[in-house]
Amino acid sequence: MAKTYYDQDADLSLIQAKKVAIIGYGSQGHAHALNLKDSGVQVKVGLATNSKSIAKAQKAGLEVTPLPRSPSGRMW
Repeated sequence: MAKTYYDQDADLSLIQAKKVAIIGYGSQGHAHALNLKDSGVQVKVGLATNSKSIAKAQKAGLEVTPLPRSPSGRMW
């Protein structure tokens, strides 16, 4: 049987002292970024400079940083 974990089962101090980068702000990226921010973690979101999600992330109060491009012009 699966074990269920609750807020009191987690030690947030382990991650609150860290800086966390979330790459992308899609369906999972925004959820992770906002949950971490709400938990007191310093979060940056890495996005392409032409991403339509930059304004969304900034409106949510998140710091956005551009992702580097390779010499070929590709993101990675």
